[in-house]
Amino acid sequence: MTRAQRAKLALTGAAIGVGLLTAGCGYITPQQTNHQYSASDGIRADLGPLQLRNILIVSSGEDEPGRVIGAVYNSSSKDVTLKLNGAEGSQTEVPVKANSYTLLNESSDEAILSTSGGAPGSLVDIKVTEDGTNVSNTVKVPVLDATLPEYKEYLPAGSTPSPSTSATPSSTASGSATSSPSAGGTGH
Repeated sequence: MTRAQRAKLALTGAAIGVGLLTAGCGYITPQQTNHQYSASDGIRADLGPLQLRNILIVSSGEDEPGRVIGAVYNSSSKDVTLKLNGAEGSQTEVPVKANSYTLLNESSDEAILSTSGGAPGSLVDIKVTEDGTNVSNTVKVPVLDATLPEYKEYLPAGSTPSPSTSATPSSTASGSATSSPSAGGTGH
């Protein structure tokens, strides 16, 4: 074997060794792309043909009204109604068309609970029921207030903003508009 052939063989062996070492890292490290999670403030839940995405309650306090926002997708071929039952008998209904979705952050589809059932920052139990197959489940939904400016417009009418949600001189003097991202995401 010539010197050039030995060098070529040594380089090939080194390249294979590096390839095996880097492939081993992927073998022992879990892949985060295989793990589904809620990448926003709200929760996700599946209920029969309905998929609830980024569901949360915006309220200024435990005994104040709470608005449910997020997106509800209906994969069935018939119209259904999603019923949400919260604390102290509060409830709301959301109609969802067949093979379509409803964005609860739009003014035409407001879903208001008479009481949020929890202080902002807490998780509250909400019983969700789908009337097409009568599937129901209880999920823990986060309650948020208007501390984050993008949720201020979703406080139910007539609710009293907490002191932390009032405008500060620096925020009113700037005059800049803030955009509100869709609570429903892109439908993934």
